[in-house]
Amino acid sequence: MEFYRAHVLVCRGTGCTASGSESVMEAFEKEIEKRGLSKEVKVLLTGCLGLCELGPNIIIYPEGTYYCKVKAEDVPEIVEEHLVKGRIVERLLYKERTAEERMRALTDINFYKRQKRIALRNCGLINPEVIEEYIANDGYMALAKVLTEMTPQQVIDEVTKSGLRGRGGGGFPTGKKWQFAKDAPGDVKYVVCNGDEGDPGAFMDRSILEGDPHTVLEAMAIAGYAIGAREGYIYVRAEYPLAVKRLEIAIEQARERGLLGKNILGTGFDFDIFLRLGSGAFVCGEETALLASIEGRRGEPRPRPPFPAIEGLWGKPTLINNVETFANIPPIILNGAEWFASIGTERSKGTKVFAIGGKINNTGLVEIPMGMTLREVIYDIGGGIPNGKKFKAVQTGGPSGGCIPAELLDMPIEYDTLTQAGSMMGSGGMIVMDEDTCMVDIAKFFLTFTQDESCGKCPPCRIGTKRMLEILERITNGEGREGDIELLETLAKNIKASALCGLGQTAPNPVLSTLRYFRHEYEAHIKEKKCPAGACRALITYEIIAEKCKGCGLCAKVCPVGAISGERRQPHVIDKEKCIKCNSCIERCPFGAIVKK
Repeated sequence: MEFYRAHVLVCRGTGCTASGSESVMEAFEKEIEKRGLSKEVKVLLTGCLGLCELGPNIIIYPEGTYYCKVKAEDVPEIVEEHLVKGRIVERLLYKERTAEERMRALTDINFYKRQKRIALRNCGLINPEVIEEYIANDGYMALAKVLTEMTPQQVIDEVTKSGLRGRGGGGFPTGKKWQFAKDAPGDVKYVVCNGDEGDPGAFMDRSILEGDPHTVLEAMAIAGYAIGAREGYIYVRAEYPLAVKRLEIAIEQARERGLLGKNILGTGFDFDIFLRLGSGAFVCGEETALLASIEGRRGEPRPRPPFPAIEGLWGKPTLINNVETFANIPPIILNGAEWFASIGTERSKGTKVFAIGGKINNTGLVEIPMGMTLREVIYDIGGGIPNGKKFKAVQTGGPSGGCIPAELLDMPIEYDTLTQAGSMMGSGGMIVMDEDTCMVDIAKFFLTFTQDESCGKCPPCRIGTKRMLEILERITNGEGREGDIELLETLAKNIKASALCGLGQTAPNPVLSTLRYFRHEYEAHIKEKKCPAGACRALITYEIIAEKCKGCGLCAKVCPVGAISGERRQPHVIDKEKCIKCNSCIERCPFGAIVKK
C-alpha cells in the first residue's frame, strides 16, 4: 500500500470538465512529476463538488483547502507555494460574497455549511472509477449486511420505517412500493433505475451517477434481494456520456469482484445489472414510457393500473426508483431507519438534492435537510440574487412544477407544502427569477418545453397544451384578448383531469401557478399591452431620457440598425420604427440614460 502526504482532488464532473478540469488535472500530474513529487503527492479525479459556477474546482488534503476557477497555468504556482512551501495561494480561494475574507477550507464556506450530504456523501470525496475507494467508505457493506443478517421482509420494513419517499417527483413512499413488488406473484421480477433526467436545469441524478455510481449498483442489488429479482436495468439518457462511461466501469468492477452476478458474496444470491440508453425523450421519465423504451418499443405511456409493481417490464413485476432514491438506501441500511427518520420533517424525511440555477449567485448542486426554507436555500446557501436585484419567484419541480412568489420565501421545503403552493418537489430543479423576469414569458417557456416533448398519444396533452401555448404566445406578442385568462384556466384544469400520464397532467402547473400569484402581469399584458418586467419585446419601447443623456454617441455606435441619432453633446433620440429592441444601447450607455417602457 502506498502512502502520500497530500492528495489533490480535481473535480471531473460534467460542469468542471466543461470548464477545463481535464487540462488542470494533466497539468498537476506533469508538474508533480517534473518536481519529483510523484511518491509524495497523488492526483485524483473526483465527482461534482456542487459549486459548479466556480469550476474547475480542486481540494488539497489533508488541509481540505478549496481552490476555485483554477486554470492549467495556475498549477505551477499551486505546486510551488502549497505543495512545496506549504503556503496557501490566497487569490484562488473562494471568497464569500457577504464578507471580505477568503475561505480556506470547504467546511468554512456557507454554501457547504448548511448542507447535509447523504445521497451526495461520496461525490467529490472519492474517485468514482476506482471501486476500492467506494469500498473504503463502507461501500457494499449494506449489501453484505442484508445478505447475511436480514430477511427480504426486514429490508423492506427498514426502508418503510425510514420514511423515505421517491425522489423522482411523485414522492410515493419507497417502502410501500417495494412491498407491492415483493408481494406481486411471479418467479421473474425486475429492478429498474430511472436515470432519465430531463428537466431543464436539472443535473442531480447525473452528478450521482458520475460521482458515485457504485451506490446505485449496491442499492439496486439490495432492492433485488428484497423483492426477489435477479436482474436490474439502469435507464440513462445517452446525452450523459460521462455518467454512462462511469456506470460501465462500475458494473464491470462489481462483476469482477463478485458483487454482481452469480452467488454474490457466497450467499447464493444472484443479481446482475444492465445498462440501457435513452435517446432524450422527456416523456421517457414517466415509468411506463421508460419500460416501453427498455423493451425496444416507442416510449409512450400506457394507462395504469396495472402498475409496474404488478405488471411492468416484459409483463413482469417491476420495481422502479430514480437515482437519488436508490442513493439513500445503503446509508439507511447501515445507519438504521431511525437515523434517517430523525432528519427532515414529520411527512418529509431525510434530505433532498437540488440543482439551483437562474438568477442566483451560487449556481450548483446542494443537498439539504427537508424542512429548510426557500429563503435559507436561496440566500444562505445560494448567496442571494446577483447585481442587487430583487427576488421575484422560484420555480421548483421543473416543467411539472410551479412558480413560488417572494411572499412564500419562508415556506419550508416539503412535499406537501410545495404541492399546496401550486408547485411540487419534482426531481429537484430549482430555478430562481429576479425582478426582470416576466412571469407570463416563463409560463410560455415551460409550456413550450412540455408541448414539444409530448408524445402525442393522448388528445388532452397533444392538443390542449398546443392551444394553451398559442394563447400565451398571443399574450406575449401584445395580441391578448379579454377572456384569455379564463380560457387558460379552463384548458389547464381539463388537461390536468384527463391527460394520460404525469407529463400532461402537470404541464399546466407553471401557467396555473403564475396565474395564481402573478395574475396582474397577465392583465397588464392583455389590457394595457405592457410587460411590467420589460422582457417581452413586442410590448416594450426604448427611450432616451434627455436630462441624463450627455450626447456621447456611444449608443449610436453600437446600434446595429442606425435607429439612434443626435448631435455631439446633445440629447439623442431613438427612432422607434427602426429599433429592433436588441438592448445594445442600454448595455453600452454609461449614464443610465436609456430605459425600457
